[in-house]
Amino acid sequence: MVIVLKNDATESEKQSIKSVLNSKKFKINEVKGEESTILAAVGKLSMDIREIEVLPGVSKVIPISKPYKMASREFKPENTVVEVPNNRGQIIRFGGSRLVSIAGPCAVESREQMMDAAAAVAASGATLLRGGAYKPRTSPYSFQGLGEEGLKYLKEAGDKYGLPVVTEIVASEFIPVMKDYVDVYQVGARNMQNFELLKRLGALGKPVILKRGLCATIEEWLMSAEYLLSSGTDKVILCERGIRTFEKATRNTLDLSAIPVLRSMTHLPIIVDPSHALGVRDKIPPMALAAVAAGADGIIVEVHCHPEKAMSDAAQALYPQQFDKIMRDIEALAPVIGREVAHIRPLEQKKDAHTEIEKISSKTVCAYSGNKGAYAEMAVQRYFEESASAVPVNSFEEIFQSVVDGKADYGMVPIENSTAGSVYDNYDNLSRYQDVSIVGAINLRIEHSLLAPKGATLNSIKNVYTHLQASSQSSEFLSQFKNWKIIESVSTATGAAIVAEKNSIENAAIANAVNAGIYGLEIIKEGIENIHNNYTRFVVIKANHVEGESFPSSKKPNMATFMFSTKNESGALFDCLGIFKDSNLNLNRLESRPIAGKPWRYWFYADAALDIRIEDPQKYIDGVLQLLKSKAEDVRLLGVYFEEGR
Repeated sequence: MVIVLKNDATESEKQSIKSVLNSKKFKINEVKGEESTILAAVGKLSMDIREIEVLPGVSKVIPISKPYKMASREFKPENTVVEVPNNRGQIIRFGGSRLVSIAGPCAVESREQMMDAAAAVAASGATLLRGGAYKPRTSPYSFQGLGEEGLKYLKEAGDKYGLPVVTEIVASEFIPVMKDYVDVYQVGARNMQNFELLKRLGALGKPVILKRGLCATIEEWLMSAEYLLSSGTDKVILCERGIRTFEKATRNTLDLSAIPVLRSMTHLPIIVDPSHALGVRDKIPPMALAAVAAGADGIIVEVHCHPEKAMSDAAQALYPQQFDKIMRDIEALAPVIGREVAHIRPLEQKKDAHTEIEKISSKTVCAYSGNKGAYAEMAVQRYFEESASAVPVNSFEEIFQSVVDGKADYGMVPIENSTAGSVYDNYDNLSRYQDVSIVGAINLRIEHSLLAPKGATLNSIKNVYTHLQASSQSSEFLSQFKNWKIIESVSTATGAAIVAEKNSIENAAIANAVNAGIYGLEIIKEGIENIHNNYTRFVVIKANHVEGESFPSSKKPNMATFMFSTKNESGALFDCLGIFKDSNLNLNRLESRPIAGKPWRYWFYADAALDIRIEDPQKYIDGVLQLLKSKAEDVRLLGVYFEEGR
């Protein structure tokens, strides 16, 4: 059973609960989370859970019927996200919306080999570096690895390119020598049921990749994960690497059906190793893509710059060019399945030819969509004043990607307009990009003008370039000119730039009047918006998978934004909204968007205004979040922040 303790449970109450469980011969494991502490009690004795529920300090008791307790969905309904930091202040997350890639040679053979391999896989988009320093080989005469010397080469190469290192541990006796070099331990298929090793590893509390045994059932695999979890770690990643069947065409049979099956059984993240499953390099790329399509959280593959010279697993080692092609294909596939590919942030930011973003070390960079003169640029200038440089990109999605990749410190994103309504693309981006949080907001007055080259008149105009939101906000004015063709642009300022470049009296743009001076246009008509009390709400986003200050504003937070999905049962939304009412939070916006890959299921976005009398807003909202998790199916706090003009 799982005993969830109350947030205010005292140490004496906790010890009293443990004493009762010990008297019943239960094995107890205490897990301290960010929001609550739980006691996982495992034993053979059946008992009435009400005996525990009535004890002081107990919030609730959850009985678990599965033989694997802590690995089960009953123990933890929401997905576990395993975080692995690198040496650049970035956190790599297994189990979120990001797809993680681990690549490198089967065995560490030399310093030069590891440096070349790390450079190649990093350039193609790998997020962790693999390599074996101790090799469990079928033959005692085969290459057994370089040992500690290999660990040093592996760590040096990983540190140079910002890649946390993954390596296999073959026996618990190697833990003392490995602990200073390894970021993620890998338990190989042969050691999946080496329970003494699993217990020692679990006690370290470090991330562990647990590969499925050669002939292991899914339940046996989860029972091995249970050894790790019950020994102290909560950072377990399952790895499907193929099982032994009667088929001999491939090295093993890759059981991709295990991925959706595991999703219903466990909360642990799942990756796939197609290299060991197939055993032939040309067969690996399609199965890597199939693994991602089946729902895996990432892949681990073998890559060698000179496979023909590899000292182990030469036939299945990919050429760097093959790995690069796999990563490009995964980048293309990811949006189709509602995922994004994780990237390592570069040490030194260089100018990007596509986005024209250049990270300025002496000044904060805030990305926005459009050209110079866009309303979003004005929002950046007003929110940050002189402390940030406003840098344009070509789309809303590019704002998010620039922030995640470290090309920009912040992003200025329009989320709603007082007359045209929500900007749905950005609600969807907030759900897809789990590596960003809202850290601020500002409301900007929107005033539209019709701009055109010198000599243009209302009668000469045939085409109007603008953003769709601006045309919607100016629909009453535009309705007077039925023959005008509305052409969508990335932003209102981009529309003005296009009109200036074409320099034809047949073209006009709807934009702020300031763009007339920027692009050499004339103001044909001012104040053409439907409602003059017209405002757009922009949110400021920042990456949450890197170290650094979360709030660009020093002012006390006055807003919180939640994202949650409800259970598929009667009154589920009512129950969730009741949490906000009971917490005295005023919801001033509730929006819903379809969940990618789940027909007829929805994300709900809720903006809650915070009472200025709340002494510690973050702590207060953390309590609300815990209550919401008890009612909702999935919950994410998008941010607790200060909104200008609220």
